[in-house]
Amino acid sequence: MKRYDNFFLGVDNLGEAQEFYGQVLGLELKFNFAEKRMAAFNVGEEEPAIILKEKSVYKDVKPTIWFVVEDVHTECKKLADRGVEFLSEPFSIMTGMAVEFEDPFGNRLGITDYSKQIQK
Repeated sequence: MKRYDNFFLGVDNLGEAQEFYGQVLGLELKFNFAEKRMAAFNVGEEEPAIILKEKSVYKDVKPTIWFVVEDVHTECKKLADRGVEFLSEPFSIMTGMAVEFEDPFGNRLGITDYSKQIQK
């Protein structure tokens, strides 16, 4: 695990959530994927963002932390060899690949790579 990627939170109403995170908390909108019912907010100068996902679209959304890895497929194999059970096969996202799993306590985690972009 190289660093944090993003933090995902489920919301009941994306418009109201955007108002809360933007107007009340004063966070800067990083991106708004209205068609996907998602929006992201920067926290200061940090690269990881808080990404809001509307629960009506993402039925199984849970608060989730993603970590950046060099290669999702390689890391997935290592973690599976250590007993981690993934919620799906690795899937493609705009920046690379990702996959999610839960720790033994029900907390959702994920790994992602930036294979569609130049690694930083």
